[in-house]
Amino acid sequence: MLDELKIRGFTQWNTVQGRGGNDGEPRMGTHTWPELNGALLCVVEDDVSQQLLARIREMDEAAPEQGLRAFVWTIDETS
Repeated sequence: MLDELKIRGFTQWNTVQGRGGNDGEPRMGTHTWPELNGALLCVVEDDVSQQLLARIREMDEAAPEQGLRAFVWTIDETS
Protein backbone atom coordinates (compact mmCIF):
# COMPACT_ATOMS: atom_id res chain seq x y z
CA MET A 1 0.00 0.00 0.00
CA LEU A 2 2.82 2.40 0.86
CA ASP A 3 4.51 1.70 -2.47
CA GLU A 4 1.25 2.20 -4.36
CA LEU A 5 0.76 5.58 -2.68
CA LYS A 6 4.45 6.41 -3.26
CA ILE A 7 5.12 6.68 0.48
CA ARG A 8 8.81 5.91 0.70
CA GLY A 9 9.82 6.91 4.23
CA PHE A 10 8.39 5.27 7.34
CA THR A 11 9.30 3.87 10.73
CA GLN A 12 7.92 0.49 11.81
CA TRP A 13 7.69 -1.18 15.21
CA ASN A 14 6.88 -4.90 15.01
CA THR A 15 6.35 -5.65 18.69
CA VAL A 16 4.02 -3.18 20.36
CA GLN A 17 1.97 -4.02 23.44
CA GLY A 18 -1.51 -2.61 23.93
CA ARG A 19 -5.26 -3.06 23.90
CA GLY A 20 -7.92 -1.54 21.66
CA GLY A 21 -10.09 1.13 23.25
CA ASN A 22 -13.46 -0.23 22.12
CA ASP A 23 -13.53 -4.00 22.40
CA GLY A 24 -10.00 -5.13 21.57
CA GLU A 25 -8.31 -7.96 23.40
CA PRO A 26 -5.01 -7.17 25.12
CA ARG A 27 -1.93 -7.94 23.03
CA MET A 28 0.90 -8.15 25.50
CA GLY A 29 3.25 -10.88 24.23
CA THR A 30 2.69 -12.91 27.40
CA HIS A 31 1.48 -16.45 28.08
CA THR A 32 -2.02 -15.13 28.86
CA TRP A 33 -2.16 -12.58 26.03
CA PRO A 34 0.37 -13.93 23.50
CA GLU A 35 -0.34 -11.70 20.51
CA LEU A 36 1.39 -8.39 19.87
CA ASN A 37 0.46 -5.29 17.93
CA GLY A 38 2.54 -3.54 15.30
CA ALA A 39 2.80 0.15 14.49
CA LEU A 40 3.93 2.19 11.52
CA LEU A 41 4.63 5.93 11.33
CA CYS A 42 4.96 7.95 8.15
CA VAL A 43 4.87 11.68 7.48
CA VAL A 44 3.04 12.58 4.27
CA GLU A 45 1.22 15.47 2.63
CA ASP A 46 -2.45 16.04 3.50
CA ASP A 47 -3.82 14.62 0.23
CA VAL A 48 -1.79 11.43 0.64
CA SER A 49 -2.91 11.03 4.26
CA GLN A 50 -6.54 11.07 3.15
CA GLN A 51 -5.86 8.38 0.55
CA LEU A 52 -4.01 6.29 3.12
CA LEU A 53 -6.83 6.66 5.66
CA ALA A 54 -9.39 5.57 3.08
CA ARG A 55 -7.35 2.47 2.19
CA ILE A 56 -6.85 1.53 5.84
CA ARG A 57 -10.57 2.02 6.51
CA GLU A 58 -11.38 -0.36 3.63
CA MET A 59 -8.96 -2.97 5.00
CA ASP A 60 -10.44 -2.67 8.49
CA GLU A 61 -13.99 -3.07 7.19
CA ALA A 62 -12.96 -6.18 5.23
CA ALA A 63 -11.32 -7.78 8.30
CA PRO A 64 -12.61 -6.07 11.49
CA GLU A 65 -10.98 -8.67 13.76
CA GLN A 66 -7.59 -7.19 12.83
CA GLY A 67 -8.49 -3.94 14.59
CA LEU A 68 -6.64 -1.64 12.20
CA ARG A 69 -6.43 1.97 13.35
CA ALA A 70 -4.93 5.09 11.85
CA PHE A 71 -4.26 8.46 13.43
CA VAL A 72 -3.43 11.79 11.83
CA TRP A 73 -1.32 14.45 13.52
CA THR A 74 -0.41 17.83 12.10
CA ILE A 75 3.32 18.16 11.57
CA ASP A 76 4.27 21.82 11.76
CA GLU A 77 7.89 21.48 10.72
CA THR A 78 10.52 18.90 9.76
CA SER A 79 14.24 19.08 9.10
